[in-house]
Amino acid sequence: MLKGTRDAVLKRIQAISIHGQPSWEIVFTHLDDPEEQLNAARVGPEAIAGHTLEPGDRIQVEYLVGVVVKVTRLPG
Repeated sequence: MLKGTRDAVLKRIQAISIHGQPSWEIVFTHLDDPEEQLNAARVGPEAIAGHTLEPGDRIQVEYLVGVVVKVTRLPG
């Protein structure tokens, strides 16, 4: 996907440090994937909208050139 969003379910989120830079590792499955393949991404804190995500949350994952650039919790 060059640019766009997909809805997903957050399976795991973990704070990590890469060369002293705080980041998040997220693991999620896309809602439209019948096989529920696990996907993982490492993003900076600025990519987590609202900074309040927990496993089980429905999220929207924004992609740019196939890379996760933003994660937002969906209402509900």
